[in-house]
Amino acid sequence: MSNETPSRGARLYAALRPHLIGLTLCVVYVLILMRTARYLGFARDEGFYFHAARTYAGWFDAVLQHRPDVFTRPAVDAAWNVNHEHPSLMKSLFGLSWLFLHEKWHLIRQESLAFRLPGMVMGGIGLWFTYLFGLRAWNHRVGLFAALALALMPRVFYHAHLDCFDVPVMTMWVAVLYCYWRATEGGLRWAIATGLMWGLALETKHNAWFVPFLVVAHFVVTRGREIFADAKGAKFPLPLSLVAMAVLGPLVFVALWPWMWFDLLHTADGRPGRLSEYVGFHLNHAYYNMEFLGYNWFRPPFPRTYSWGMILLTVPGITLLLAVIGLALQLRRALREATLLDVIVDRVPALARLRAPVGDQRGTVLLVGMGFLVPLAPWFSSKTPIFGGTKHWFPAYPFLAIMAGLGFAWVASKLEENVRGKVRFAWLPATALGAVLALPALSQTAHSHPFGLSNYTPIVGGAPGAADVGLNRQFWGFTTGSLVPWFNEHAPQGAGVYIHDTTYESWEMLQRDGYLREDLRPVWQVGEGRYAIVHHELHMNEVDYQIWQAYQSPATVEVLTYDGVPIVSVYERAVTR
Repeated sequence: MSNETPSRGARLYAALRPHLIGLTLCVVYVLILMRTARYLGFARDEGFYFHAARTYAGWFDAVLQHRPDVFTRPAVDAAWNVNHEHPSLMKSLFGLSWLFLHEKWHLIRQESLAFRLPGMVMGGIGLWFTYLFGLRAWNHRVGLFAALALALMPRVFYHAHLDCFDVPVMTMWVAVLYCYWRATEGGLRWAIATGLMWGLALETKHNAWFVPFLVVAHFVVTRGREIFADAKGAKFPLPLSLVAMAVLGPLVFVALWPWMWFDLLHTADGRPGRLSEYVGFHLNHAYYNMEFLGYNWFRPPFPRTYSWGMILLTVPGITLLLAVIGLALQLRRALREATLLDVIVDRVPALARLRAPVGDQRGTVLLVGMGFLVPLAPWFSSKTPIFGGTKHWFPAYPFLAIMAGLGFAWVASKLEENVRGKVRFAWLPATALGAVLALPALSQTAHSHPFGLSNYTPIVGGAPGAADVGLNRQFWGFTTGSLVPWFNEHAPQGAGVYIHDTTYESWEMLQRDGYLREDLRPVWQVGEGRYAIVHHELHMNEVDYQIWQAYQSPATVEVLTYDGVPIVSVYERAVTR
């Protein structure tokens, strides 16, 4: 054996190799999203964010032109008053992407793709961080399968296309917890990274408010003995990562959101300021409709089983099975890492059987488990609205995917043990197994597009079974985009279309991008147009009756289906001659 020290180049390659693989995952995913985006209509919220992003982009353009009044309150308020119920980071990136890639440099022809690209990139970065977490905490096999499992969740794949915040905040969650986990090694660099990353998470979406609860709980559990000892000695050393979060997080949040630069805490006349307005909006959010098990849920109490049921019925079954295997294998290790449990055991001898030699003092398994559970915690309450489907707990999914990676790594290791000495390359069967296990999720995700919100797993019988048991078929009115070929071919010149749950900005974007004929015009009352569309949701059944009354006929001229399940119906007013 050679004892030679690896060359500088070899060390550099070893350091960069994980990031090269992560970057490859990111780039390939983004390219797939870009290639498939043209088939996906625009969600209701996207229309609002298109408008906000253009407005913000105008302010950034004024900054680049060095206009003297750009940082004054009138200039800031004029731009940033638009859609200020959500932070500005992603809308700023949407706007900057549109401003430079579409308007100035003409690198992207479709406006919508320029707006959507930052969200797609955030989705790719989410795979990168998930891979790194699995790799650093366990091994390459865990990280790679976890990244694939996350990419091949149909709901994540759908939302990763959008000019929205749900996939970006998922990415920010796994990034913050990865940085925090690295900070447990010691040192200032990762602690600062944790604080900065949490600030970016706060500036992405309000889901990030829950991160400190997770981090503090993890710190208390994993450092239980030290905390009790330090408390007796009148010492309580906080980890640098928590200090960085407390200091840097709010600074980044305010610095990157110009709307918060004025009246942050209170107005000049003493009324609550803009931070209070922002927090109040989400704490007192309006309730929207969502169908679940045949019932239209509009106000509390909401079903406590909703989040678990939707995970079971929308995440590919093979991913869930492997995650259960991974969780079962790691459960005892999690008990080993829970040093606070040792403190309790010292006082309750009956629990001594739970004690085991401490393995990982950093509490890695516990952190992954909490990373899965904490984003779901709001839905343990019957008062939490369920109108967003699965998207509101996306931050849990990277950690579910890591557990699936652990399950796969164990199954693959058992296969290797059985074939070792029987085949030339022992790793080859395990690689083939990974491809086979990823295939069902790949097939389901490919089949879900562009009806990602209508897709359900075979456990419930797919989309037809979901319709039979009363699960929501869609929301946001995005499926209007799938009707574009029909309208382009059949609608007469200048026809008016009642667009139902589709916003004007989303309809307009179909035309601005050149997909939908420009002569077709949206109307806002059922009886005003030549055509009327209905997005099929339980609480919207009344719209069908309104159209029957206005058009004096229940007959449809087109029904868009997914696996035989009606998604959108088109009615045409009879033309009298």
